[in-house]
Amino acid sequence: MKRILLQCTLLLFALQQSFSQAVTTDSYFPNGDKEITLIFDLKQAKDVRVAGLLGKTSDVFLWSGAGTADNAFEFQPTGQTNFGVPFEMGRMTSLGNDRWSIKLKPRDYFKVPVGRTIKKLGLLLKSGDGKAQTEDFILDLFDDKLVYKVIEPDLNKIFEANETIRVKIKTSKIVDSIILNGQGFLNTDSASIISPAGSPFVTLTIISGNEFIKEPIKFTIKPQNTVLNLPPNIKDGINYINDNTVTFSFFAPKKSFVYLIGEFNDWQIDPKYLMNQTPDGERYWLTINNLEKGKEYAFQYLIDGKTAVGDPFCEKILDPKFDSEILSSTYPDLKLYPSKNTYGGTVSVLQTGQTPYNWKVKDFKRPAKEKLVIYELLVRDFINSRKYREVADSISYFKRLGINALELMPINEFTANNSWGYNPTYYTAPDKAYGTKDDLKYLIDKCHENGIAIILDVVFNHADYEFPYTKAYWGGSQPAADSPFQNPTAPHLYSVFFDFNHESTATQNYFDRVLEFWLKEYKVDGYRFDLSKGFTQRKSLTDSQMSAYDENRIKALKHFYDKIRAFDKDSYLILEHFAENAEEIELANYGFMLWGNQNGAARNNVKGTNNSFSGLNYKFKGWNEPNLVGYIESHDEERIVYDALNNGRNEVKNLATVLERSKAVAALFFAYPGPKMLWQFGEFGYDVNIDFNGRTGIKPQKWEYLKDENRLKLFKVYAELIKLKTTQAAFTSKEFNESTGDVVKQVALNHSSMNVRIVANLSINSETANVNFESTGKWYDYFTGQEINVNEATPRINLAAGEFHIFTNVKLPTPEANLVPWKGDFTITANEISSNNSKFQIYPNPTSDKITLKLNGEKTKISIEDIWGKTLFQTETKEIEPSIDLSGYSSGMYFIRTIQKGKARTTKIFKN
Repeated sequence: MKRILLQCTLLLFALQQSFSQAVTTDSYFPNGDKEITLIFDLKQAKDVRVAGLLGKTSDVFLWSGAGTADNAFEFQPTGQTNFGVPFEMGRMTSLGNDRWSIKLKPRDYFKVPVGRTIKKLGLLLKSGDGKAQTEDFILDLFDDKLVYKVIEPDLNKIFEANETIRVKIKTSKIVDSIILNGQGFLNTDSASIISPAGSPFVTLTIISGNEFIKEPIKFTIKPQNTVLNLPPNIKDGINYINDNTVTFSFFAPKKSFVYLIGEFNDWQIDPKYLMNQTPDGERYWLTINNLEKGKEYAFQYLIDGKTAVGDPFCEKILDPKFDSEILSSTYPDLKLYPSKNTYGGTVSVLQTGQTPYNWKVKDFKRPAKEKLVIYELLVRDFINSRKYREVADSISYFKRLGINALELMPINEFTANNSWGYNPTYYTAPDKAYGTKDDLKYLIDKCHENGIAIILDVVFNHADYEFPYTKAYWGGSQPAADSPFQNPTAPHLYSVFFDFNHESTATQNYFDRVLEFWLKEYKVDGYRFDLSKGFTQRKSLTDSQMSAYDENRIKALKHFYDKIRAFDKDSYLILEHFAENAEEIELANYGFMLWGNQNGAARNNVKGTNNSFSGLNYKFKGWNEPNLVGYIESHDEERIVYDALNNGRNEVKNLATVLERSKAVAALFFAYPGPKMLWQFGEFGYDVNIDFNGRTGIKPQKWEYLKDENRLKLFKVYAELIKLKTTQAAFTSKEFNESTGDVVKQVALNHSSMNVRIVANLSINSETANVNFESTGKWYDYFTGQEINVNEATPRINLAAGEFHIFTNVKLPTPEANLVPWKGDFTITANEISSNNSKFQIYPNPTSDKITLKLNGEKTKISIEDIWGKTLFQTETKEIEPSIDLSGYSSGMYFIRTIQKGKARTTKIFKN
């Protein structure tokens, strides 16, 4: 046979599907000792951070390494040390259309010693400042051994049985012969064969001198599906029939065929594991037997012979890259990733005969939503071990604080192990980075034992690439246009990763199952829906456009609400929405609770800048029910104490002052009716910048703060406020008023059990204000226990900067002493004092339009104030019977204040 020289342009066949589209070279068989040109197509990169590189024509740099063993970044070019600055040696050349190239000789570029074979390059592209980048790419290099490349056909293509296929092979050396299924290539590098009807493999033999290759090449041959109805009572996912039998059901419309591959068939394509297709063509199912009871089996669905994905409803996965980082103390005896799986990616795990968790609490009574105090918690940063079980060991801390609900930031499987969790991949599998599923159930059970509900933060706006339905309907660089679940690109500006179409029935049905699963299998008590405003298909370019009333978005959210209520009557359903108030009113009145962000107001008031807290008032927003989950800190917001210490007015920029002002803000915060939420550690004045170690990076716990006397007092004040919120019916009253626009802020709560008045001076100066007690008699200062005799309904009170008081007209147990700096010697100054003006009269009272005062002719200052002490009118006169027009005033109670010769009198007037 004539000897021919064959060459190549891409990478090994093994890498073709997953890698070659993003990075190619100008050499079929790139070698570490020869100059090569690397070509990057950024549109094929999958990392979301690549968005910052798209459209650039400059400022793109190579960050790279070379490896002689497993570590692809073993050797790095001289000077490549600071990711945040341009690396000139790696400056890329633009080829246009988001394609970039660079020419280099690996041994020289990376200074790899002679005699050591370069086996791979680690590659990524980044912006000069390092804020945008691709994922890591690993490029295998070739030595002088004989290798080959299949140029034709495209091995991703699906072939019909007995189809004629033209095959074209390239080799790295001159060869003596190429034989394909016994057929030699004569004087050329190509030949035609008939696709194998039985096995998908054909045997390739290549001989070059003393070197010899003999191995199978896999062709994807379309099989003949068996069409059968889904058996009764089978749901999508893994259905355990008995200890030895499992039925799989996989929803995969528009796909041609699906094989089940796994450890039960040695990861081989086997006709016996071709899944049955339902008559509507939308599902594939298969029952397998002879499984060993209690044994874990890894598996995937192989779609159309090329795309392998896990089960979207599985409860455990294995990850080829990140499982090795999980400590055995966190997840004992974690099953190893199957080495025989050649398709890569995450795999699902099934296990028959599992021992059910023995729940101690089977009928947990959830706290009333109006008394909810939610503690938002990130397992990773709350406790050093990052374990579900050790969070459970902190129950005594939660009990001391008094919270009655934990909101866990996303704990279903997400990419990697170090994350906030907003990059989900599997929605019914707890992330192994925090422990086993029984560890999570133990945490939930322990919380329920102690009266604490569990709320899961769920991310239904988007998913990361390893989500099975993202991979199953992948369009090269984004979800395909025919995906039943996801949009190719998000219609709004807030999406990260890959956006769901919430008007799709497939999406709705999938998340219906997810929501039911956690409520039933894990006995969770509710959900916080992340970025629910993103459940829209309407195109928007700005936040205001996105926030505008969207009937279809409301319809999608009501769909979830109704589905959940069909099997759970009182679970908590909380939206992070922040849309137009008309939309929030409709959702709140339907029964949803919605996040209410008052972080800005809290930070400003602690810093010494006046800001209203009316955003905590559901009535101010026009809602029928107190379904507003108010918060002053969350994972998305800057810490109050950090901001005040670094950006506050000079008068408040010391820790002791900031902590005292934080108490005053907390007192107002908890006073408003409706559920409340804390972000972990806010109760002791956590002051680490949100951008420390990167916005989503690991933050230190700072438990030592509780050894600081002032921080411990803040914690104890929080605990007292939470106790009032959760035990006193007055704090759920719908009969309340606020006056929080002025620097002295007040909230009044009236209830049949007790009346409450909260007043706080958030000025940087001492202030005097009227406190509208509305009734005379005995009142009590909660934190000191002092009894106060109120002789008139609206006396005046003097407050130091940062001072606050909670007054009740029922004596409550007095908290620990010295939690606040004032003592039990508080005095209230009456507005109304005796006067020698016996002729003083006001008439008519009540009035519908004007009032007339009868005076003695002396110079008199007259002012009218509302019930919060805000001056609405003032004048000075010597008239004996001056009149004041009230026709423009709203109906209600006002106070008229007169001052003669330094003596004051205050009297109620009523406007009809």
